[in-house]
Amino acid sequence: MIKQDRKTPLVEDGIVVGTGSNKYEIRNPVGRFLLHQFDQSIAELISTVRPSTILEVGCGEGHVTNILLSNTNAFIYCTDISEKILDIAKNAILCPHRVSFEKRSIYDLRSDKDRAELVVCCEVLEHLNDPYRGLDKLASVASPYCILSVPREPMFRTLNFLRGAYSAQFGNSPGHIQHWSTKGFVRLVQTKFEIIEVRSLLPWTVVLARTR
Repeated sequence: MIKQDRKTPLVEDGIVVGTGSNKYEIRNPVGRFLLHQFDQSIAELISTVRPSTILEVGCGEGHVTNILLSNTNAFIYCTDISEKILDIAKNAILCPHRVSFEKRSIYDLRSDKDRAELVVCCEVLEHLNDPYRGLDKLASVASPYCILSVPREPMFRTLNFLRGAYSAQFGNSPGHIQHWSTKGFVRLVQTKFEIIEVRSLLPWTVVLARTR
């Protein structure tokens, strides 16, 4: 079993993969509270959709996957660009008979084979050189719903900096090359989707949307 170091980001083929600093394994009480709010928001948004099929794009180590498992009866098809991260996710999943995994990029999604009632893409778009193309791919497979989340900036970087993380990068997490405020991210999502609900959390933006 591969274990990811808490402080050193995992790099594969020159790309930072997974959650880097294991942000889903926060130990301090404030961090745990903020993460609980994030988890609860994802669970609540899922409950409004009640999908029978879910495509999770960029599943990482499986944190959100287990939220999907706990709050739906859906079959979940997970993708990630990293084989190493997928190995971690497979060991973290509590109900493997309802989940499948495949190494794939968001750019490789195909509307003729990857469509799902709900597409989930959490903490991925900020890593993309071309987030508009990535969003277009998500819209092509969402039938019709999509849940997306990104770090809420500049709050995300500020909190990192205040806790002494990535100080040399002024709090910017490894691999984050796009940065959106809640309003900025909503404007991006609206180019391809109709917004149903926006959760402006600390320090994330979570959006439930549907294809037009």
